[in-house]
Amino acid sequence: MPIRRILSEREQELPVSTIGELIKICEEEKDIISLGPGEPDFTSPRHIIDFACKRLREGKTHYSPPGGRRELKEAIAKKLKRENKVYASPEQIIVTVGSTEAIFLALMCSVDPGEGVIIPDPGFLAYRPAVEILNGMPLPVRQSEENGFQFSIEEAKKTIIPEKTNVMIINTPSNPTGVVFKKKTMEEIADFVCEYDLLVMSDEAYEKLVYDGEKHISFASLNGMENRTLTFHSFSKTYAMPGFRVGYAAGPENIINAIKKIHIYSTICSPTISQEAALGALKGPQKCVEKMVNEYNRRRKLISKRLNEISGFFCVKPKGAFYAFPNIKSFGMKSLDFSKWLIKNAGVATVPGSEFGGCGEGYIRCSYATSYKKIERAMNLIEEAVKKKLKN
Repeated sequence: MPIRRILSEREQELPVSTIGELIKICEEEKDIISLGPGEPDFTSPRHIIDFACKRLREGKTHYSPPGGRRELKEAIAKKLKRENKVYASPEQIIVTVGSTEAIFLALMCSVDPGEGVIIPDPGFLAYRPAVEILNGMPLPVRQSEENGFQFSIEEAKKTIIPEKTNVMIINTPSNPTGVVFKKKTMEEIADFVCEYDLLVMSDEAYEKLVYDGEKHISFASLNGMENRTLTFHSFSKTYAMPGFRVGYAAGPENIINAIKKIHIYSTICSPTISQEAALGALKGPQKCVEKMVNEYNRRRKLISKRLNEISGFFCVKPKGAFYAFPNIKSFGMKSLDFSKWLIKNAGVATVPGSEFGGCGEGYIRCSYATSYKKIERAMNLIEEAVKKKLKN
């Protein structure tokens, strides 16, 4: 006799991501060149691995405090002050299982059912589901190609439901568009959040990955924003440590304490060995970061140049992160269909823009967190496939 019901309505209403399907195809078909991954192709720097191994041998195999290890939080506080102009005591910092967990826990602490959360569109694919899982109301703000994907206050004012909106998520440098918000944009956002009395969740996972003389600005460093901002950072992108799953949030102590309270009931703590590796990353030499960023920049120049040379593509040159987000509307195909077409006809995997929101339709995301030679090969294959398509 069947059980009356197993899965919740909440789970059943979540959108089905196509990324899992694309990963499966890439795993099964080894000839496919993947431009899909949102993780560095570099191995974590040797000194970080050695530091973690040393701490393991010293017996660092037990639970850590839910808020994070004191020595790591002190190192994070110094880093935030030095690099981000954000002043947070160790008590205003929590270490989590990647920054995505920190964002989810922060939403749990600040959003009640039916309340609105402003999110960028296109934007990181986890924002909307995280809000929906909590029975909140995602309020996507259109970011247009014509505006270089800068955040639009005009669009935000059209979207916000003042009496129901308490939280706003921003992401710079951005996944998937590669945009880096200009200071003017950030100041306009600051005026907007003051006008509507919002808490800002600033996702800065790609903070070090900026190019062409652009400068990353932490939102909490703006005048008057420190007490209404939660800042999220990750070790995954900067130090090529995605497998360690360690990130952190910094902000007002009462909110950090609330996140810490829930953390006990989710994962208890970020893995101790991952926190030790993160400490090694902050205390060790930083040349490795510069070296990786320089290589990403070399790949960025290649992929944006080649995409714009292929008939039917148009790509705003990314200024940050490691993604290109070309417009493919001239092909007259939905993003998902075009991504599938590329796999079948060019042997290249990309991520459909529709994964990142309604405004991502008509685009695909191409990661350049893969080798220069693979990108060269992928662009040649795409160009050949497009030429054949246009002839027919």
